Amino acid sequence: MIKLTINGTEYELDVADDMPLLWAIRDHAKLTGTKFGCGVGLCSACTVHLDGQPVQSCSTPVSLAAGKQITTIEGIGETAEGKAIQEAWKTLEVVQCGYCQPGQIMSAAALLKHTPKPGDTDIDKAMGNNICRCNTYHRIRAGIHAAAEKKSA
Repeated sequence: MIKLTINGTEYELDVADDMPLLWAIRDHAKLTGTKFGCGVGLCSACTVHLDGQPVQSCSTPVSLAAGKQITTIEGIGETAEGKAIQEAWKTLEVVQCGYCQPGQIMSAAALLKHTPKPGDTDIDKAMGNNICRCNTYHRIRAGIHAAAEKKSA
């Protein structure tokens, strides 16, 4: 049995310690906003925050998340950065197919938390591991700039 705190709610899950965090979140906590992409931590579709830091949940054992605050796409709108990102995404219609967007938003929110006014180089570095098959990178970058402006206004 492992205890996880996901979006402020405590869960006791009967899972193996080496289960990927992604499956504990999706299959056991029933929070399905976090997506499965590559399964080896390369595409970042599965990004969640552990104590505010973005991690790829498909390659993070659930045992490493015990005792930490886990934030998923379902909870990111409760943060100032997440709310600003989600509003910018809607305003600028960043999403195309949308599959990668939970991971994109989680990475962008972490960027804004640590770099409130990111430049293009900061954005490229922070978002470089998030793959979008629809190639919406220019809209993602514009969304991050818009969210940074809105958050600082």
